[in-house]
Formats: sequence, structure tokens, C-alpha cells
Amino acid sequence: MTTTTRTRPRVEGEREAEIHRAVLAELIESGYDKLTFDAVAGAVRASKATLYRRWPTKSEMVIDALVATRCSEAAEVPDTGTLRGDLLELACVPGGLSEDLSALIGAIIPALHRDPELFKAFHEQFIGPKMAQALEVFERARDRGEVGPGADLEQLAKVLPALCTHEEFVFKKYLTPEDIASLVDAIVLPACRATRRDD
Repeated sequence: MTTTTRTRPRVEGEREAEIHRAVLAELIESGYDKLTFDAVAGAVRASKATLYRRWPTKSEMVIDALVATRCSEAAEVPDTGTLRGDLLELACVPGGLSEDLSALIGAIIPALHRDPELFKAFHEQFIGPKMAQALEVFERARDRGEVGPGADLEQLAKVLPALCTHEEFVFKKYLTPEDIASLVDAIVLPACRATRRDD
């Protein structure tokens, strides 16, 4: 008697990228709570079964799309020689704060504390790597003397993302690189200088 082994359909390459784009577009349009497998399947002309086999839960589908498109593991942490330059390089690249990242985060925020699985995956797979990059930038700035030796680097690293998310989530303002440069110059850099005791 021969046993037939069924393999799960693979979603990869451009097809996977197409689904990721549809997930994020639906996330911005409807928010996390109203995002459905039906809507994504309809947008990419796929069956729900195919999506469920690849992503058993909505949180897995959303986090996978977010990480794959906005958190490249291969991305190098910029080293321009100045904190200002590094922050702008980090924020104004594809997947950075000047695109729709803050809008995506804003769409997820309301669900984070109601969905433990989403909260855990969001912090481990997305926020963690982003913070690691930012902390490397601020550690180099501290070594150069742009930030005080006793400064709380984690708090400083959160300032720019928090400002950008607030602008987009509360005021629906999509930030340009020029907007981000203005926030860096007016708020982030003065906050860093305030930690230097020699000023």
C-alpha cells in the first residue's frame, strides 16, 4: 500500500512579497482589528486556505509582512561620523520613518495589549532589531562626545520614533525626510547636548 504525502503549498518570492504588500496596505486602511484573511486573499486573488497554511494566525501574517518589508536583517547601521547624519540615514531609507512605518505601527498599537501573541512577536521580531540599530548609533555618538557618558541611551533612542509615530498616528501627517530632519535638529540633538556636562 502506497502512502501519498501531501506537501504544504509554498508561498515565496514575488508572490510572498505581493501578499506582504497587500497585508500592509490593508493594515493601514482598516487597522489591525478589522484586517481579515478574506480581505488579503481577495486583494491577491489567493485562497484563504493558502494563507492559513503559510500563516496560521493573523498576528503571524502581519508581523511577517512588517519584518520582511521594514526590518531588513542585512541592512547596515549607518556610520556617517555624526549623530545627525546617522539618524537621518537610519530614518530616511526604504523602510525607515519617512515612509509609512509610523502609520503601520499606529495601526498595530491599539491591539498590542489585547493580543499577547502579537505583543510578543512585535517586540521580539521588530522593535528589538530596530532598537539594536538605534542603540549602536547612540553608542558611537557617546564615544564621540556628542552624548554625555551617563546618558540613558535607550530613552534617547526612543525619542525620534515616538515623535514620528505621534505625528502620523494622532495628526495623520506623513513625514518627509525634511520633516524628520527638522525633528532631529529641534528636539533630538538638543536633548543629546543636554546630557553633556561640559556645555
